Amino acid sequence: MKIINSTPRADGFYMPAEFSPHYGCIMIFPERSDSWQYGGYAARKAFVNVAKAISRSERLTVCVSQKQYENARRMLPGNIRVVEMSSNDAWARDYAPTFVTDGTEIRGINWGFNAWGGLEDGLYFPWDLDDKMARKLCDLYEKDMYNLGNFILEGGSIHVDGEGTCITTEACLLSKGRNPMLTKADIENYLCDYLNIEKVIWLKNGIFNDETNEHVDNICAFVKPSEVVLAWTDDENDPQYAMSKSCYDILSRETDAKGRSITIHKLRCPKPVTITAEECGGLDTMDFQPTRTPGERLAASYVNFYIANGAVVMPFFGDPADEPARDLLTVLFPEREVIPVYARDILIGGGNIHCITQQIPIFGGAE
Repeated sequence: MKIINSTPRADGFYMPAEFSPHYGCIMIFPERSDSWQYGGYAARKAFVNVAKAISRSERLTVCVSQKQYENARRMLPGNIRVVEMSSNDAWARDYAPTFVTDGTEIRGINWGFNAWGGLEDGLYFPWDLDDKMARKLCDLYEKDMYNLGNFILEGGSIHVDGEGTCITTEACLLSKGRNPMLTKADIENYLCDYLNIEKVIWLKNGIFNDETNEHVDNICAFVKPSEVVLAWTDDENDPQYAMSKSCYDILSRETDAKGRSITIHKLRCPKPVTITAEECGGLDTMDFQPTRTPGERLAASYVNFYIANGAVVMPFFGDPADEPARDLLTVLFPEREVIPVYARDILIGGGNIHCITQQIPIFGGAE
């Protein structure tokens, strides 16, 4: 692996859309006791169900600590590669490499990672092992890397259509804990140079109470060029309503990089999901403080799905909105199987299925 002293744009590399063909996927096995209740047993079962669904149609590598290696190898099917690699937590979307391609080869991007806000409003300390993951994974896959470690960005904060357009949120990328010395224009220039895009659509907000400063992957996602799903509620008394309505209004006015209007599909949220006292009782404290409080609203959204080669792996919450959400995704992805995974035990950790996965685009003659 070598460091490329250039930019993807200058070299003709770009980030493909998630719905484009994949070489494979990366996940990380959970165990952190202040993120995952009761030692992470339920979370690991949910991760395994996600991994099994993805591995039906693409290669999957699961990174795991030395402590959990034998357990992961026992729980995961033999067609899934298990690799010992240290990390601070299990959010592959946010600190595994963002991969770019020129159609022949792929390269990784190493963004800086500071646990969603560093000492300003980050969620844990230290985060040094997570920040090394992109470099280690580029070594593992023998892929060269663009090093942008001085620019803080998580993979969950961006969605691209593969045709020149990126969607993100101001709440996240303009937050004080990420790149406070950079202007909005500076940040947009980084996105254009490293994702090789022509246009950034800035949504104001994401999902209510999303502790990542409202990642876009929980509120809005491309399902094809010029077409998105948007997390929605019809309840005007829910704080999510104004946030989703703002996104809807912005997307309705915008065009993509090719000048096309954007078709918006409303993907209705489950009723508010709150954490129980029993669930909180299973979480260790961090710096002598609880990481969750009983009754706290979690950032539940069906938009936090993963698009695999042959499937869309989506969260279920045991809510009446589960099946209508699956029905809509089935219509939008007619050539893929929509596979639901009960995901409350992932949500308690702070994210969902998209947050725990990172795709690797197809390249050259790879299949």
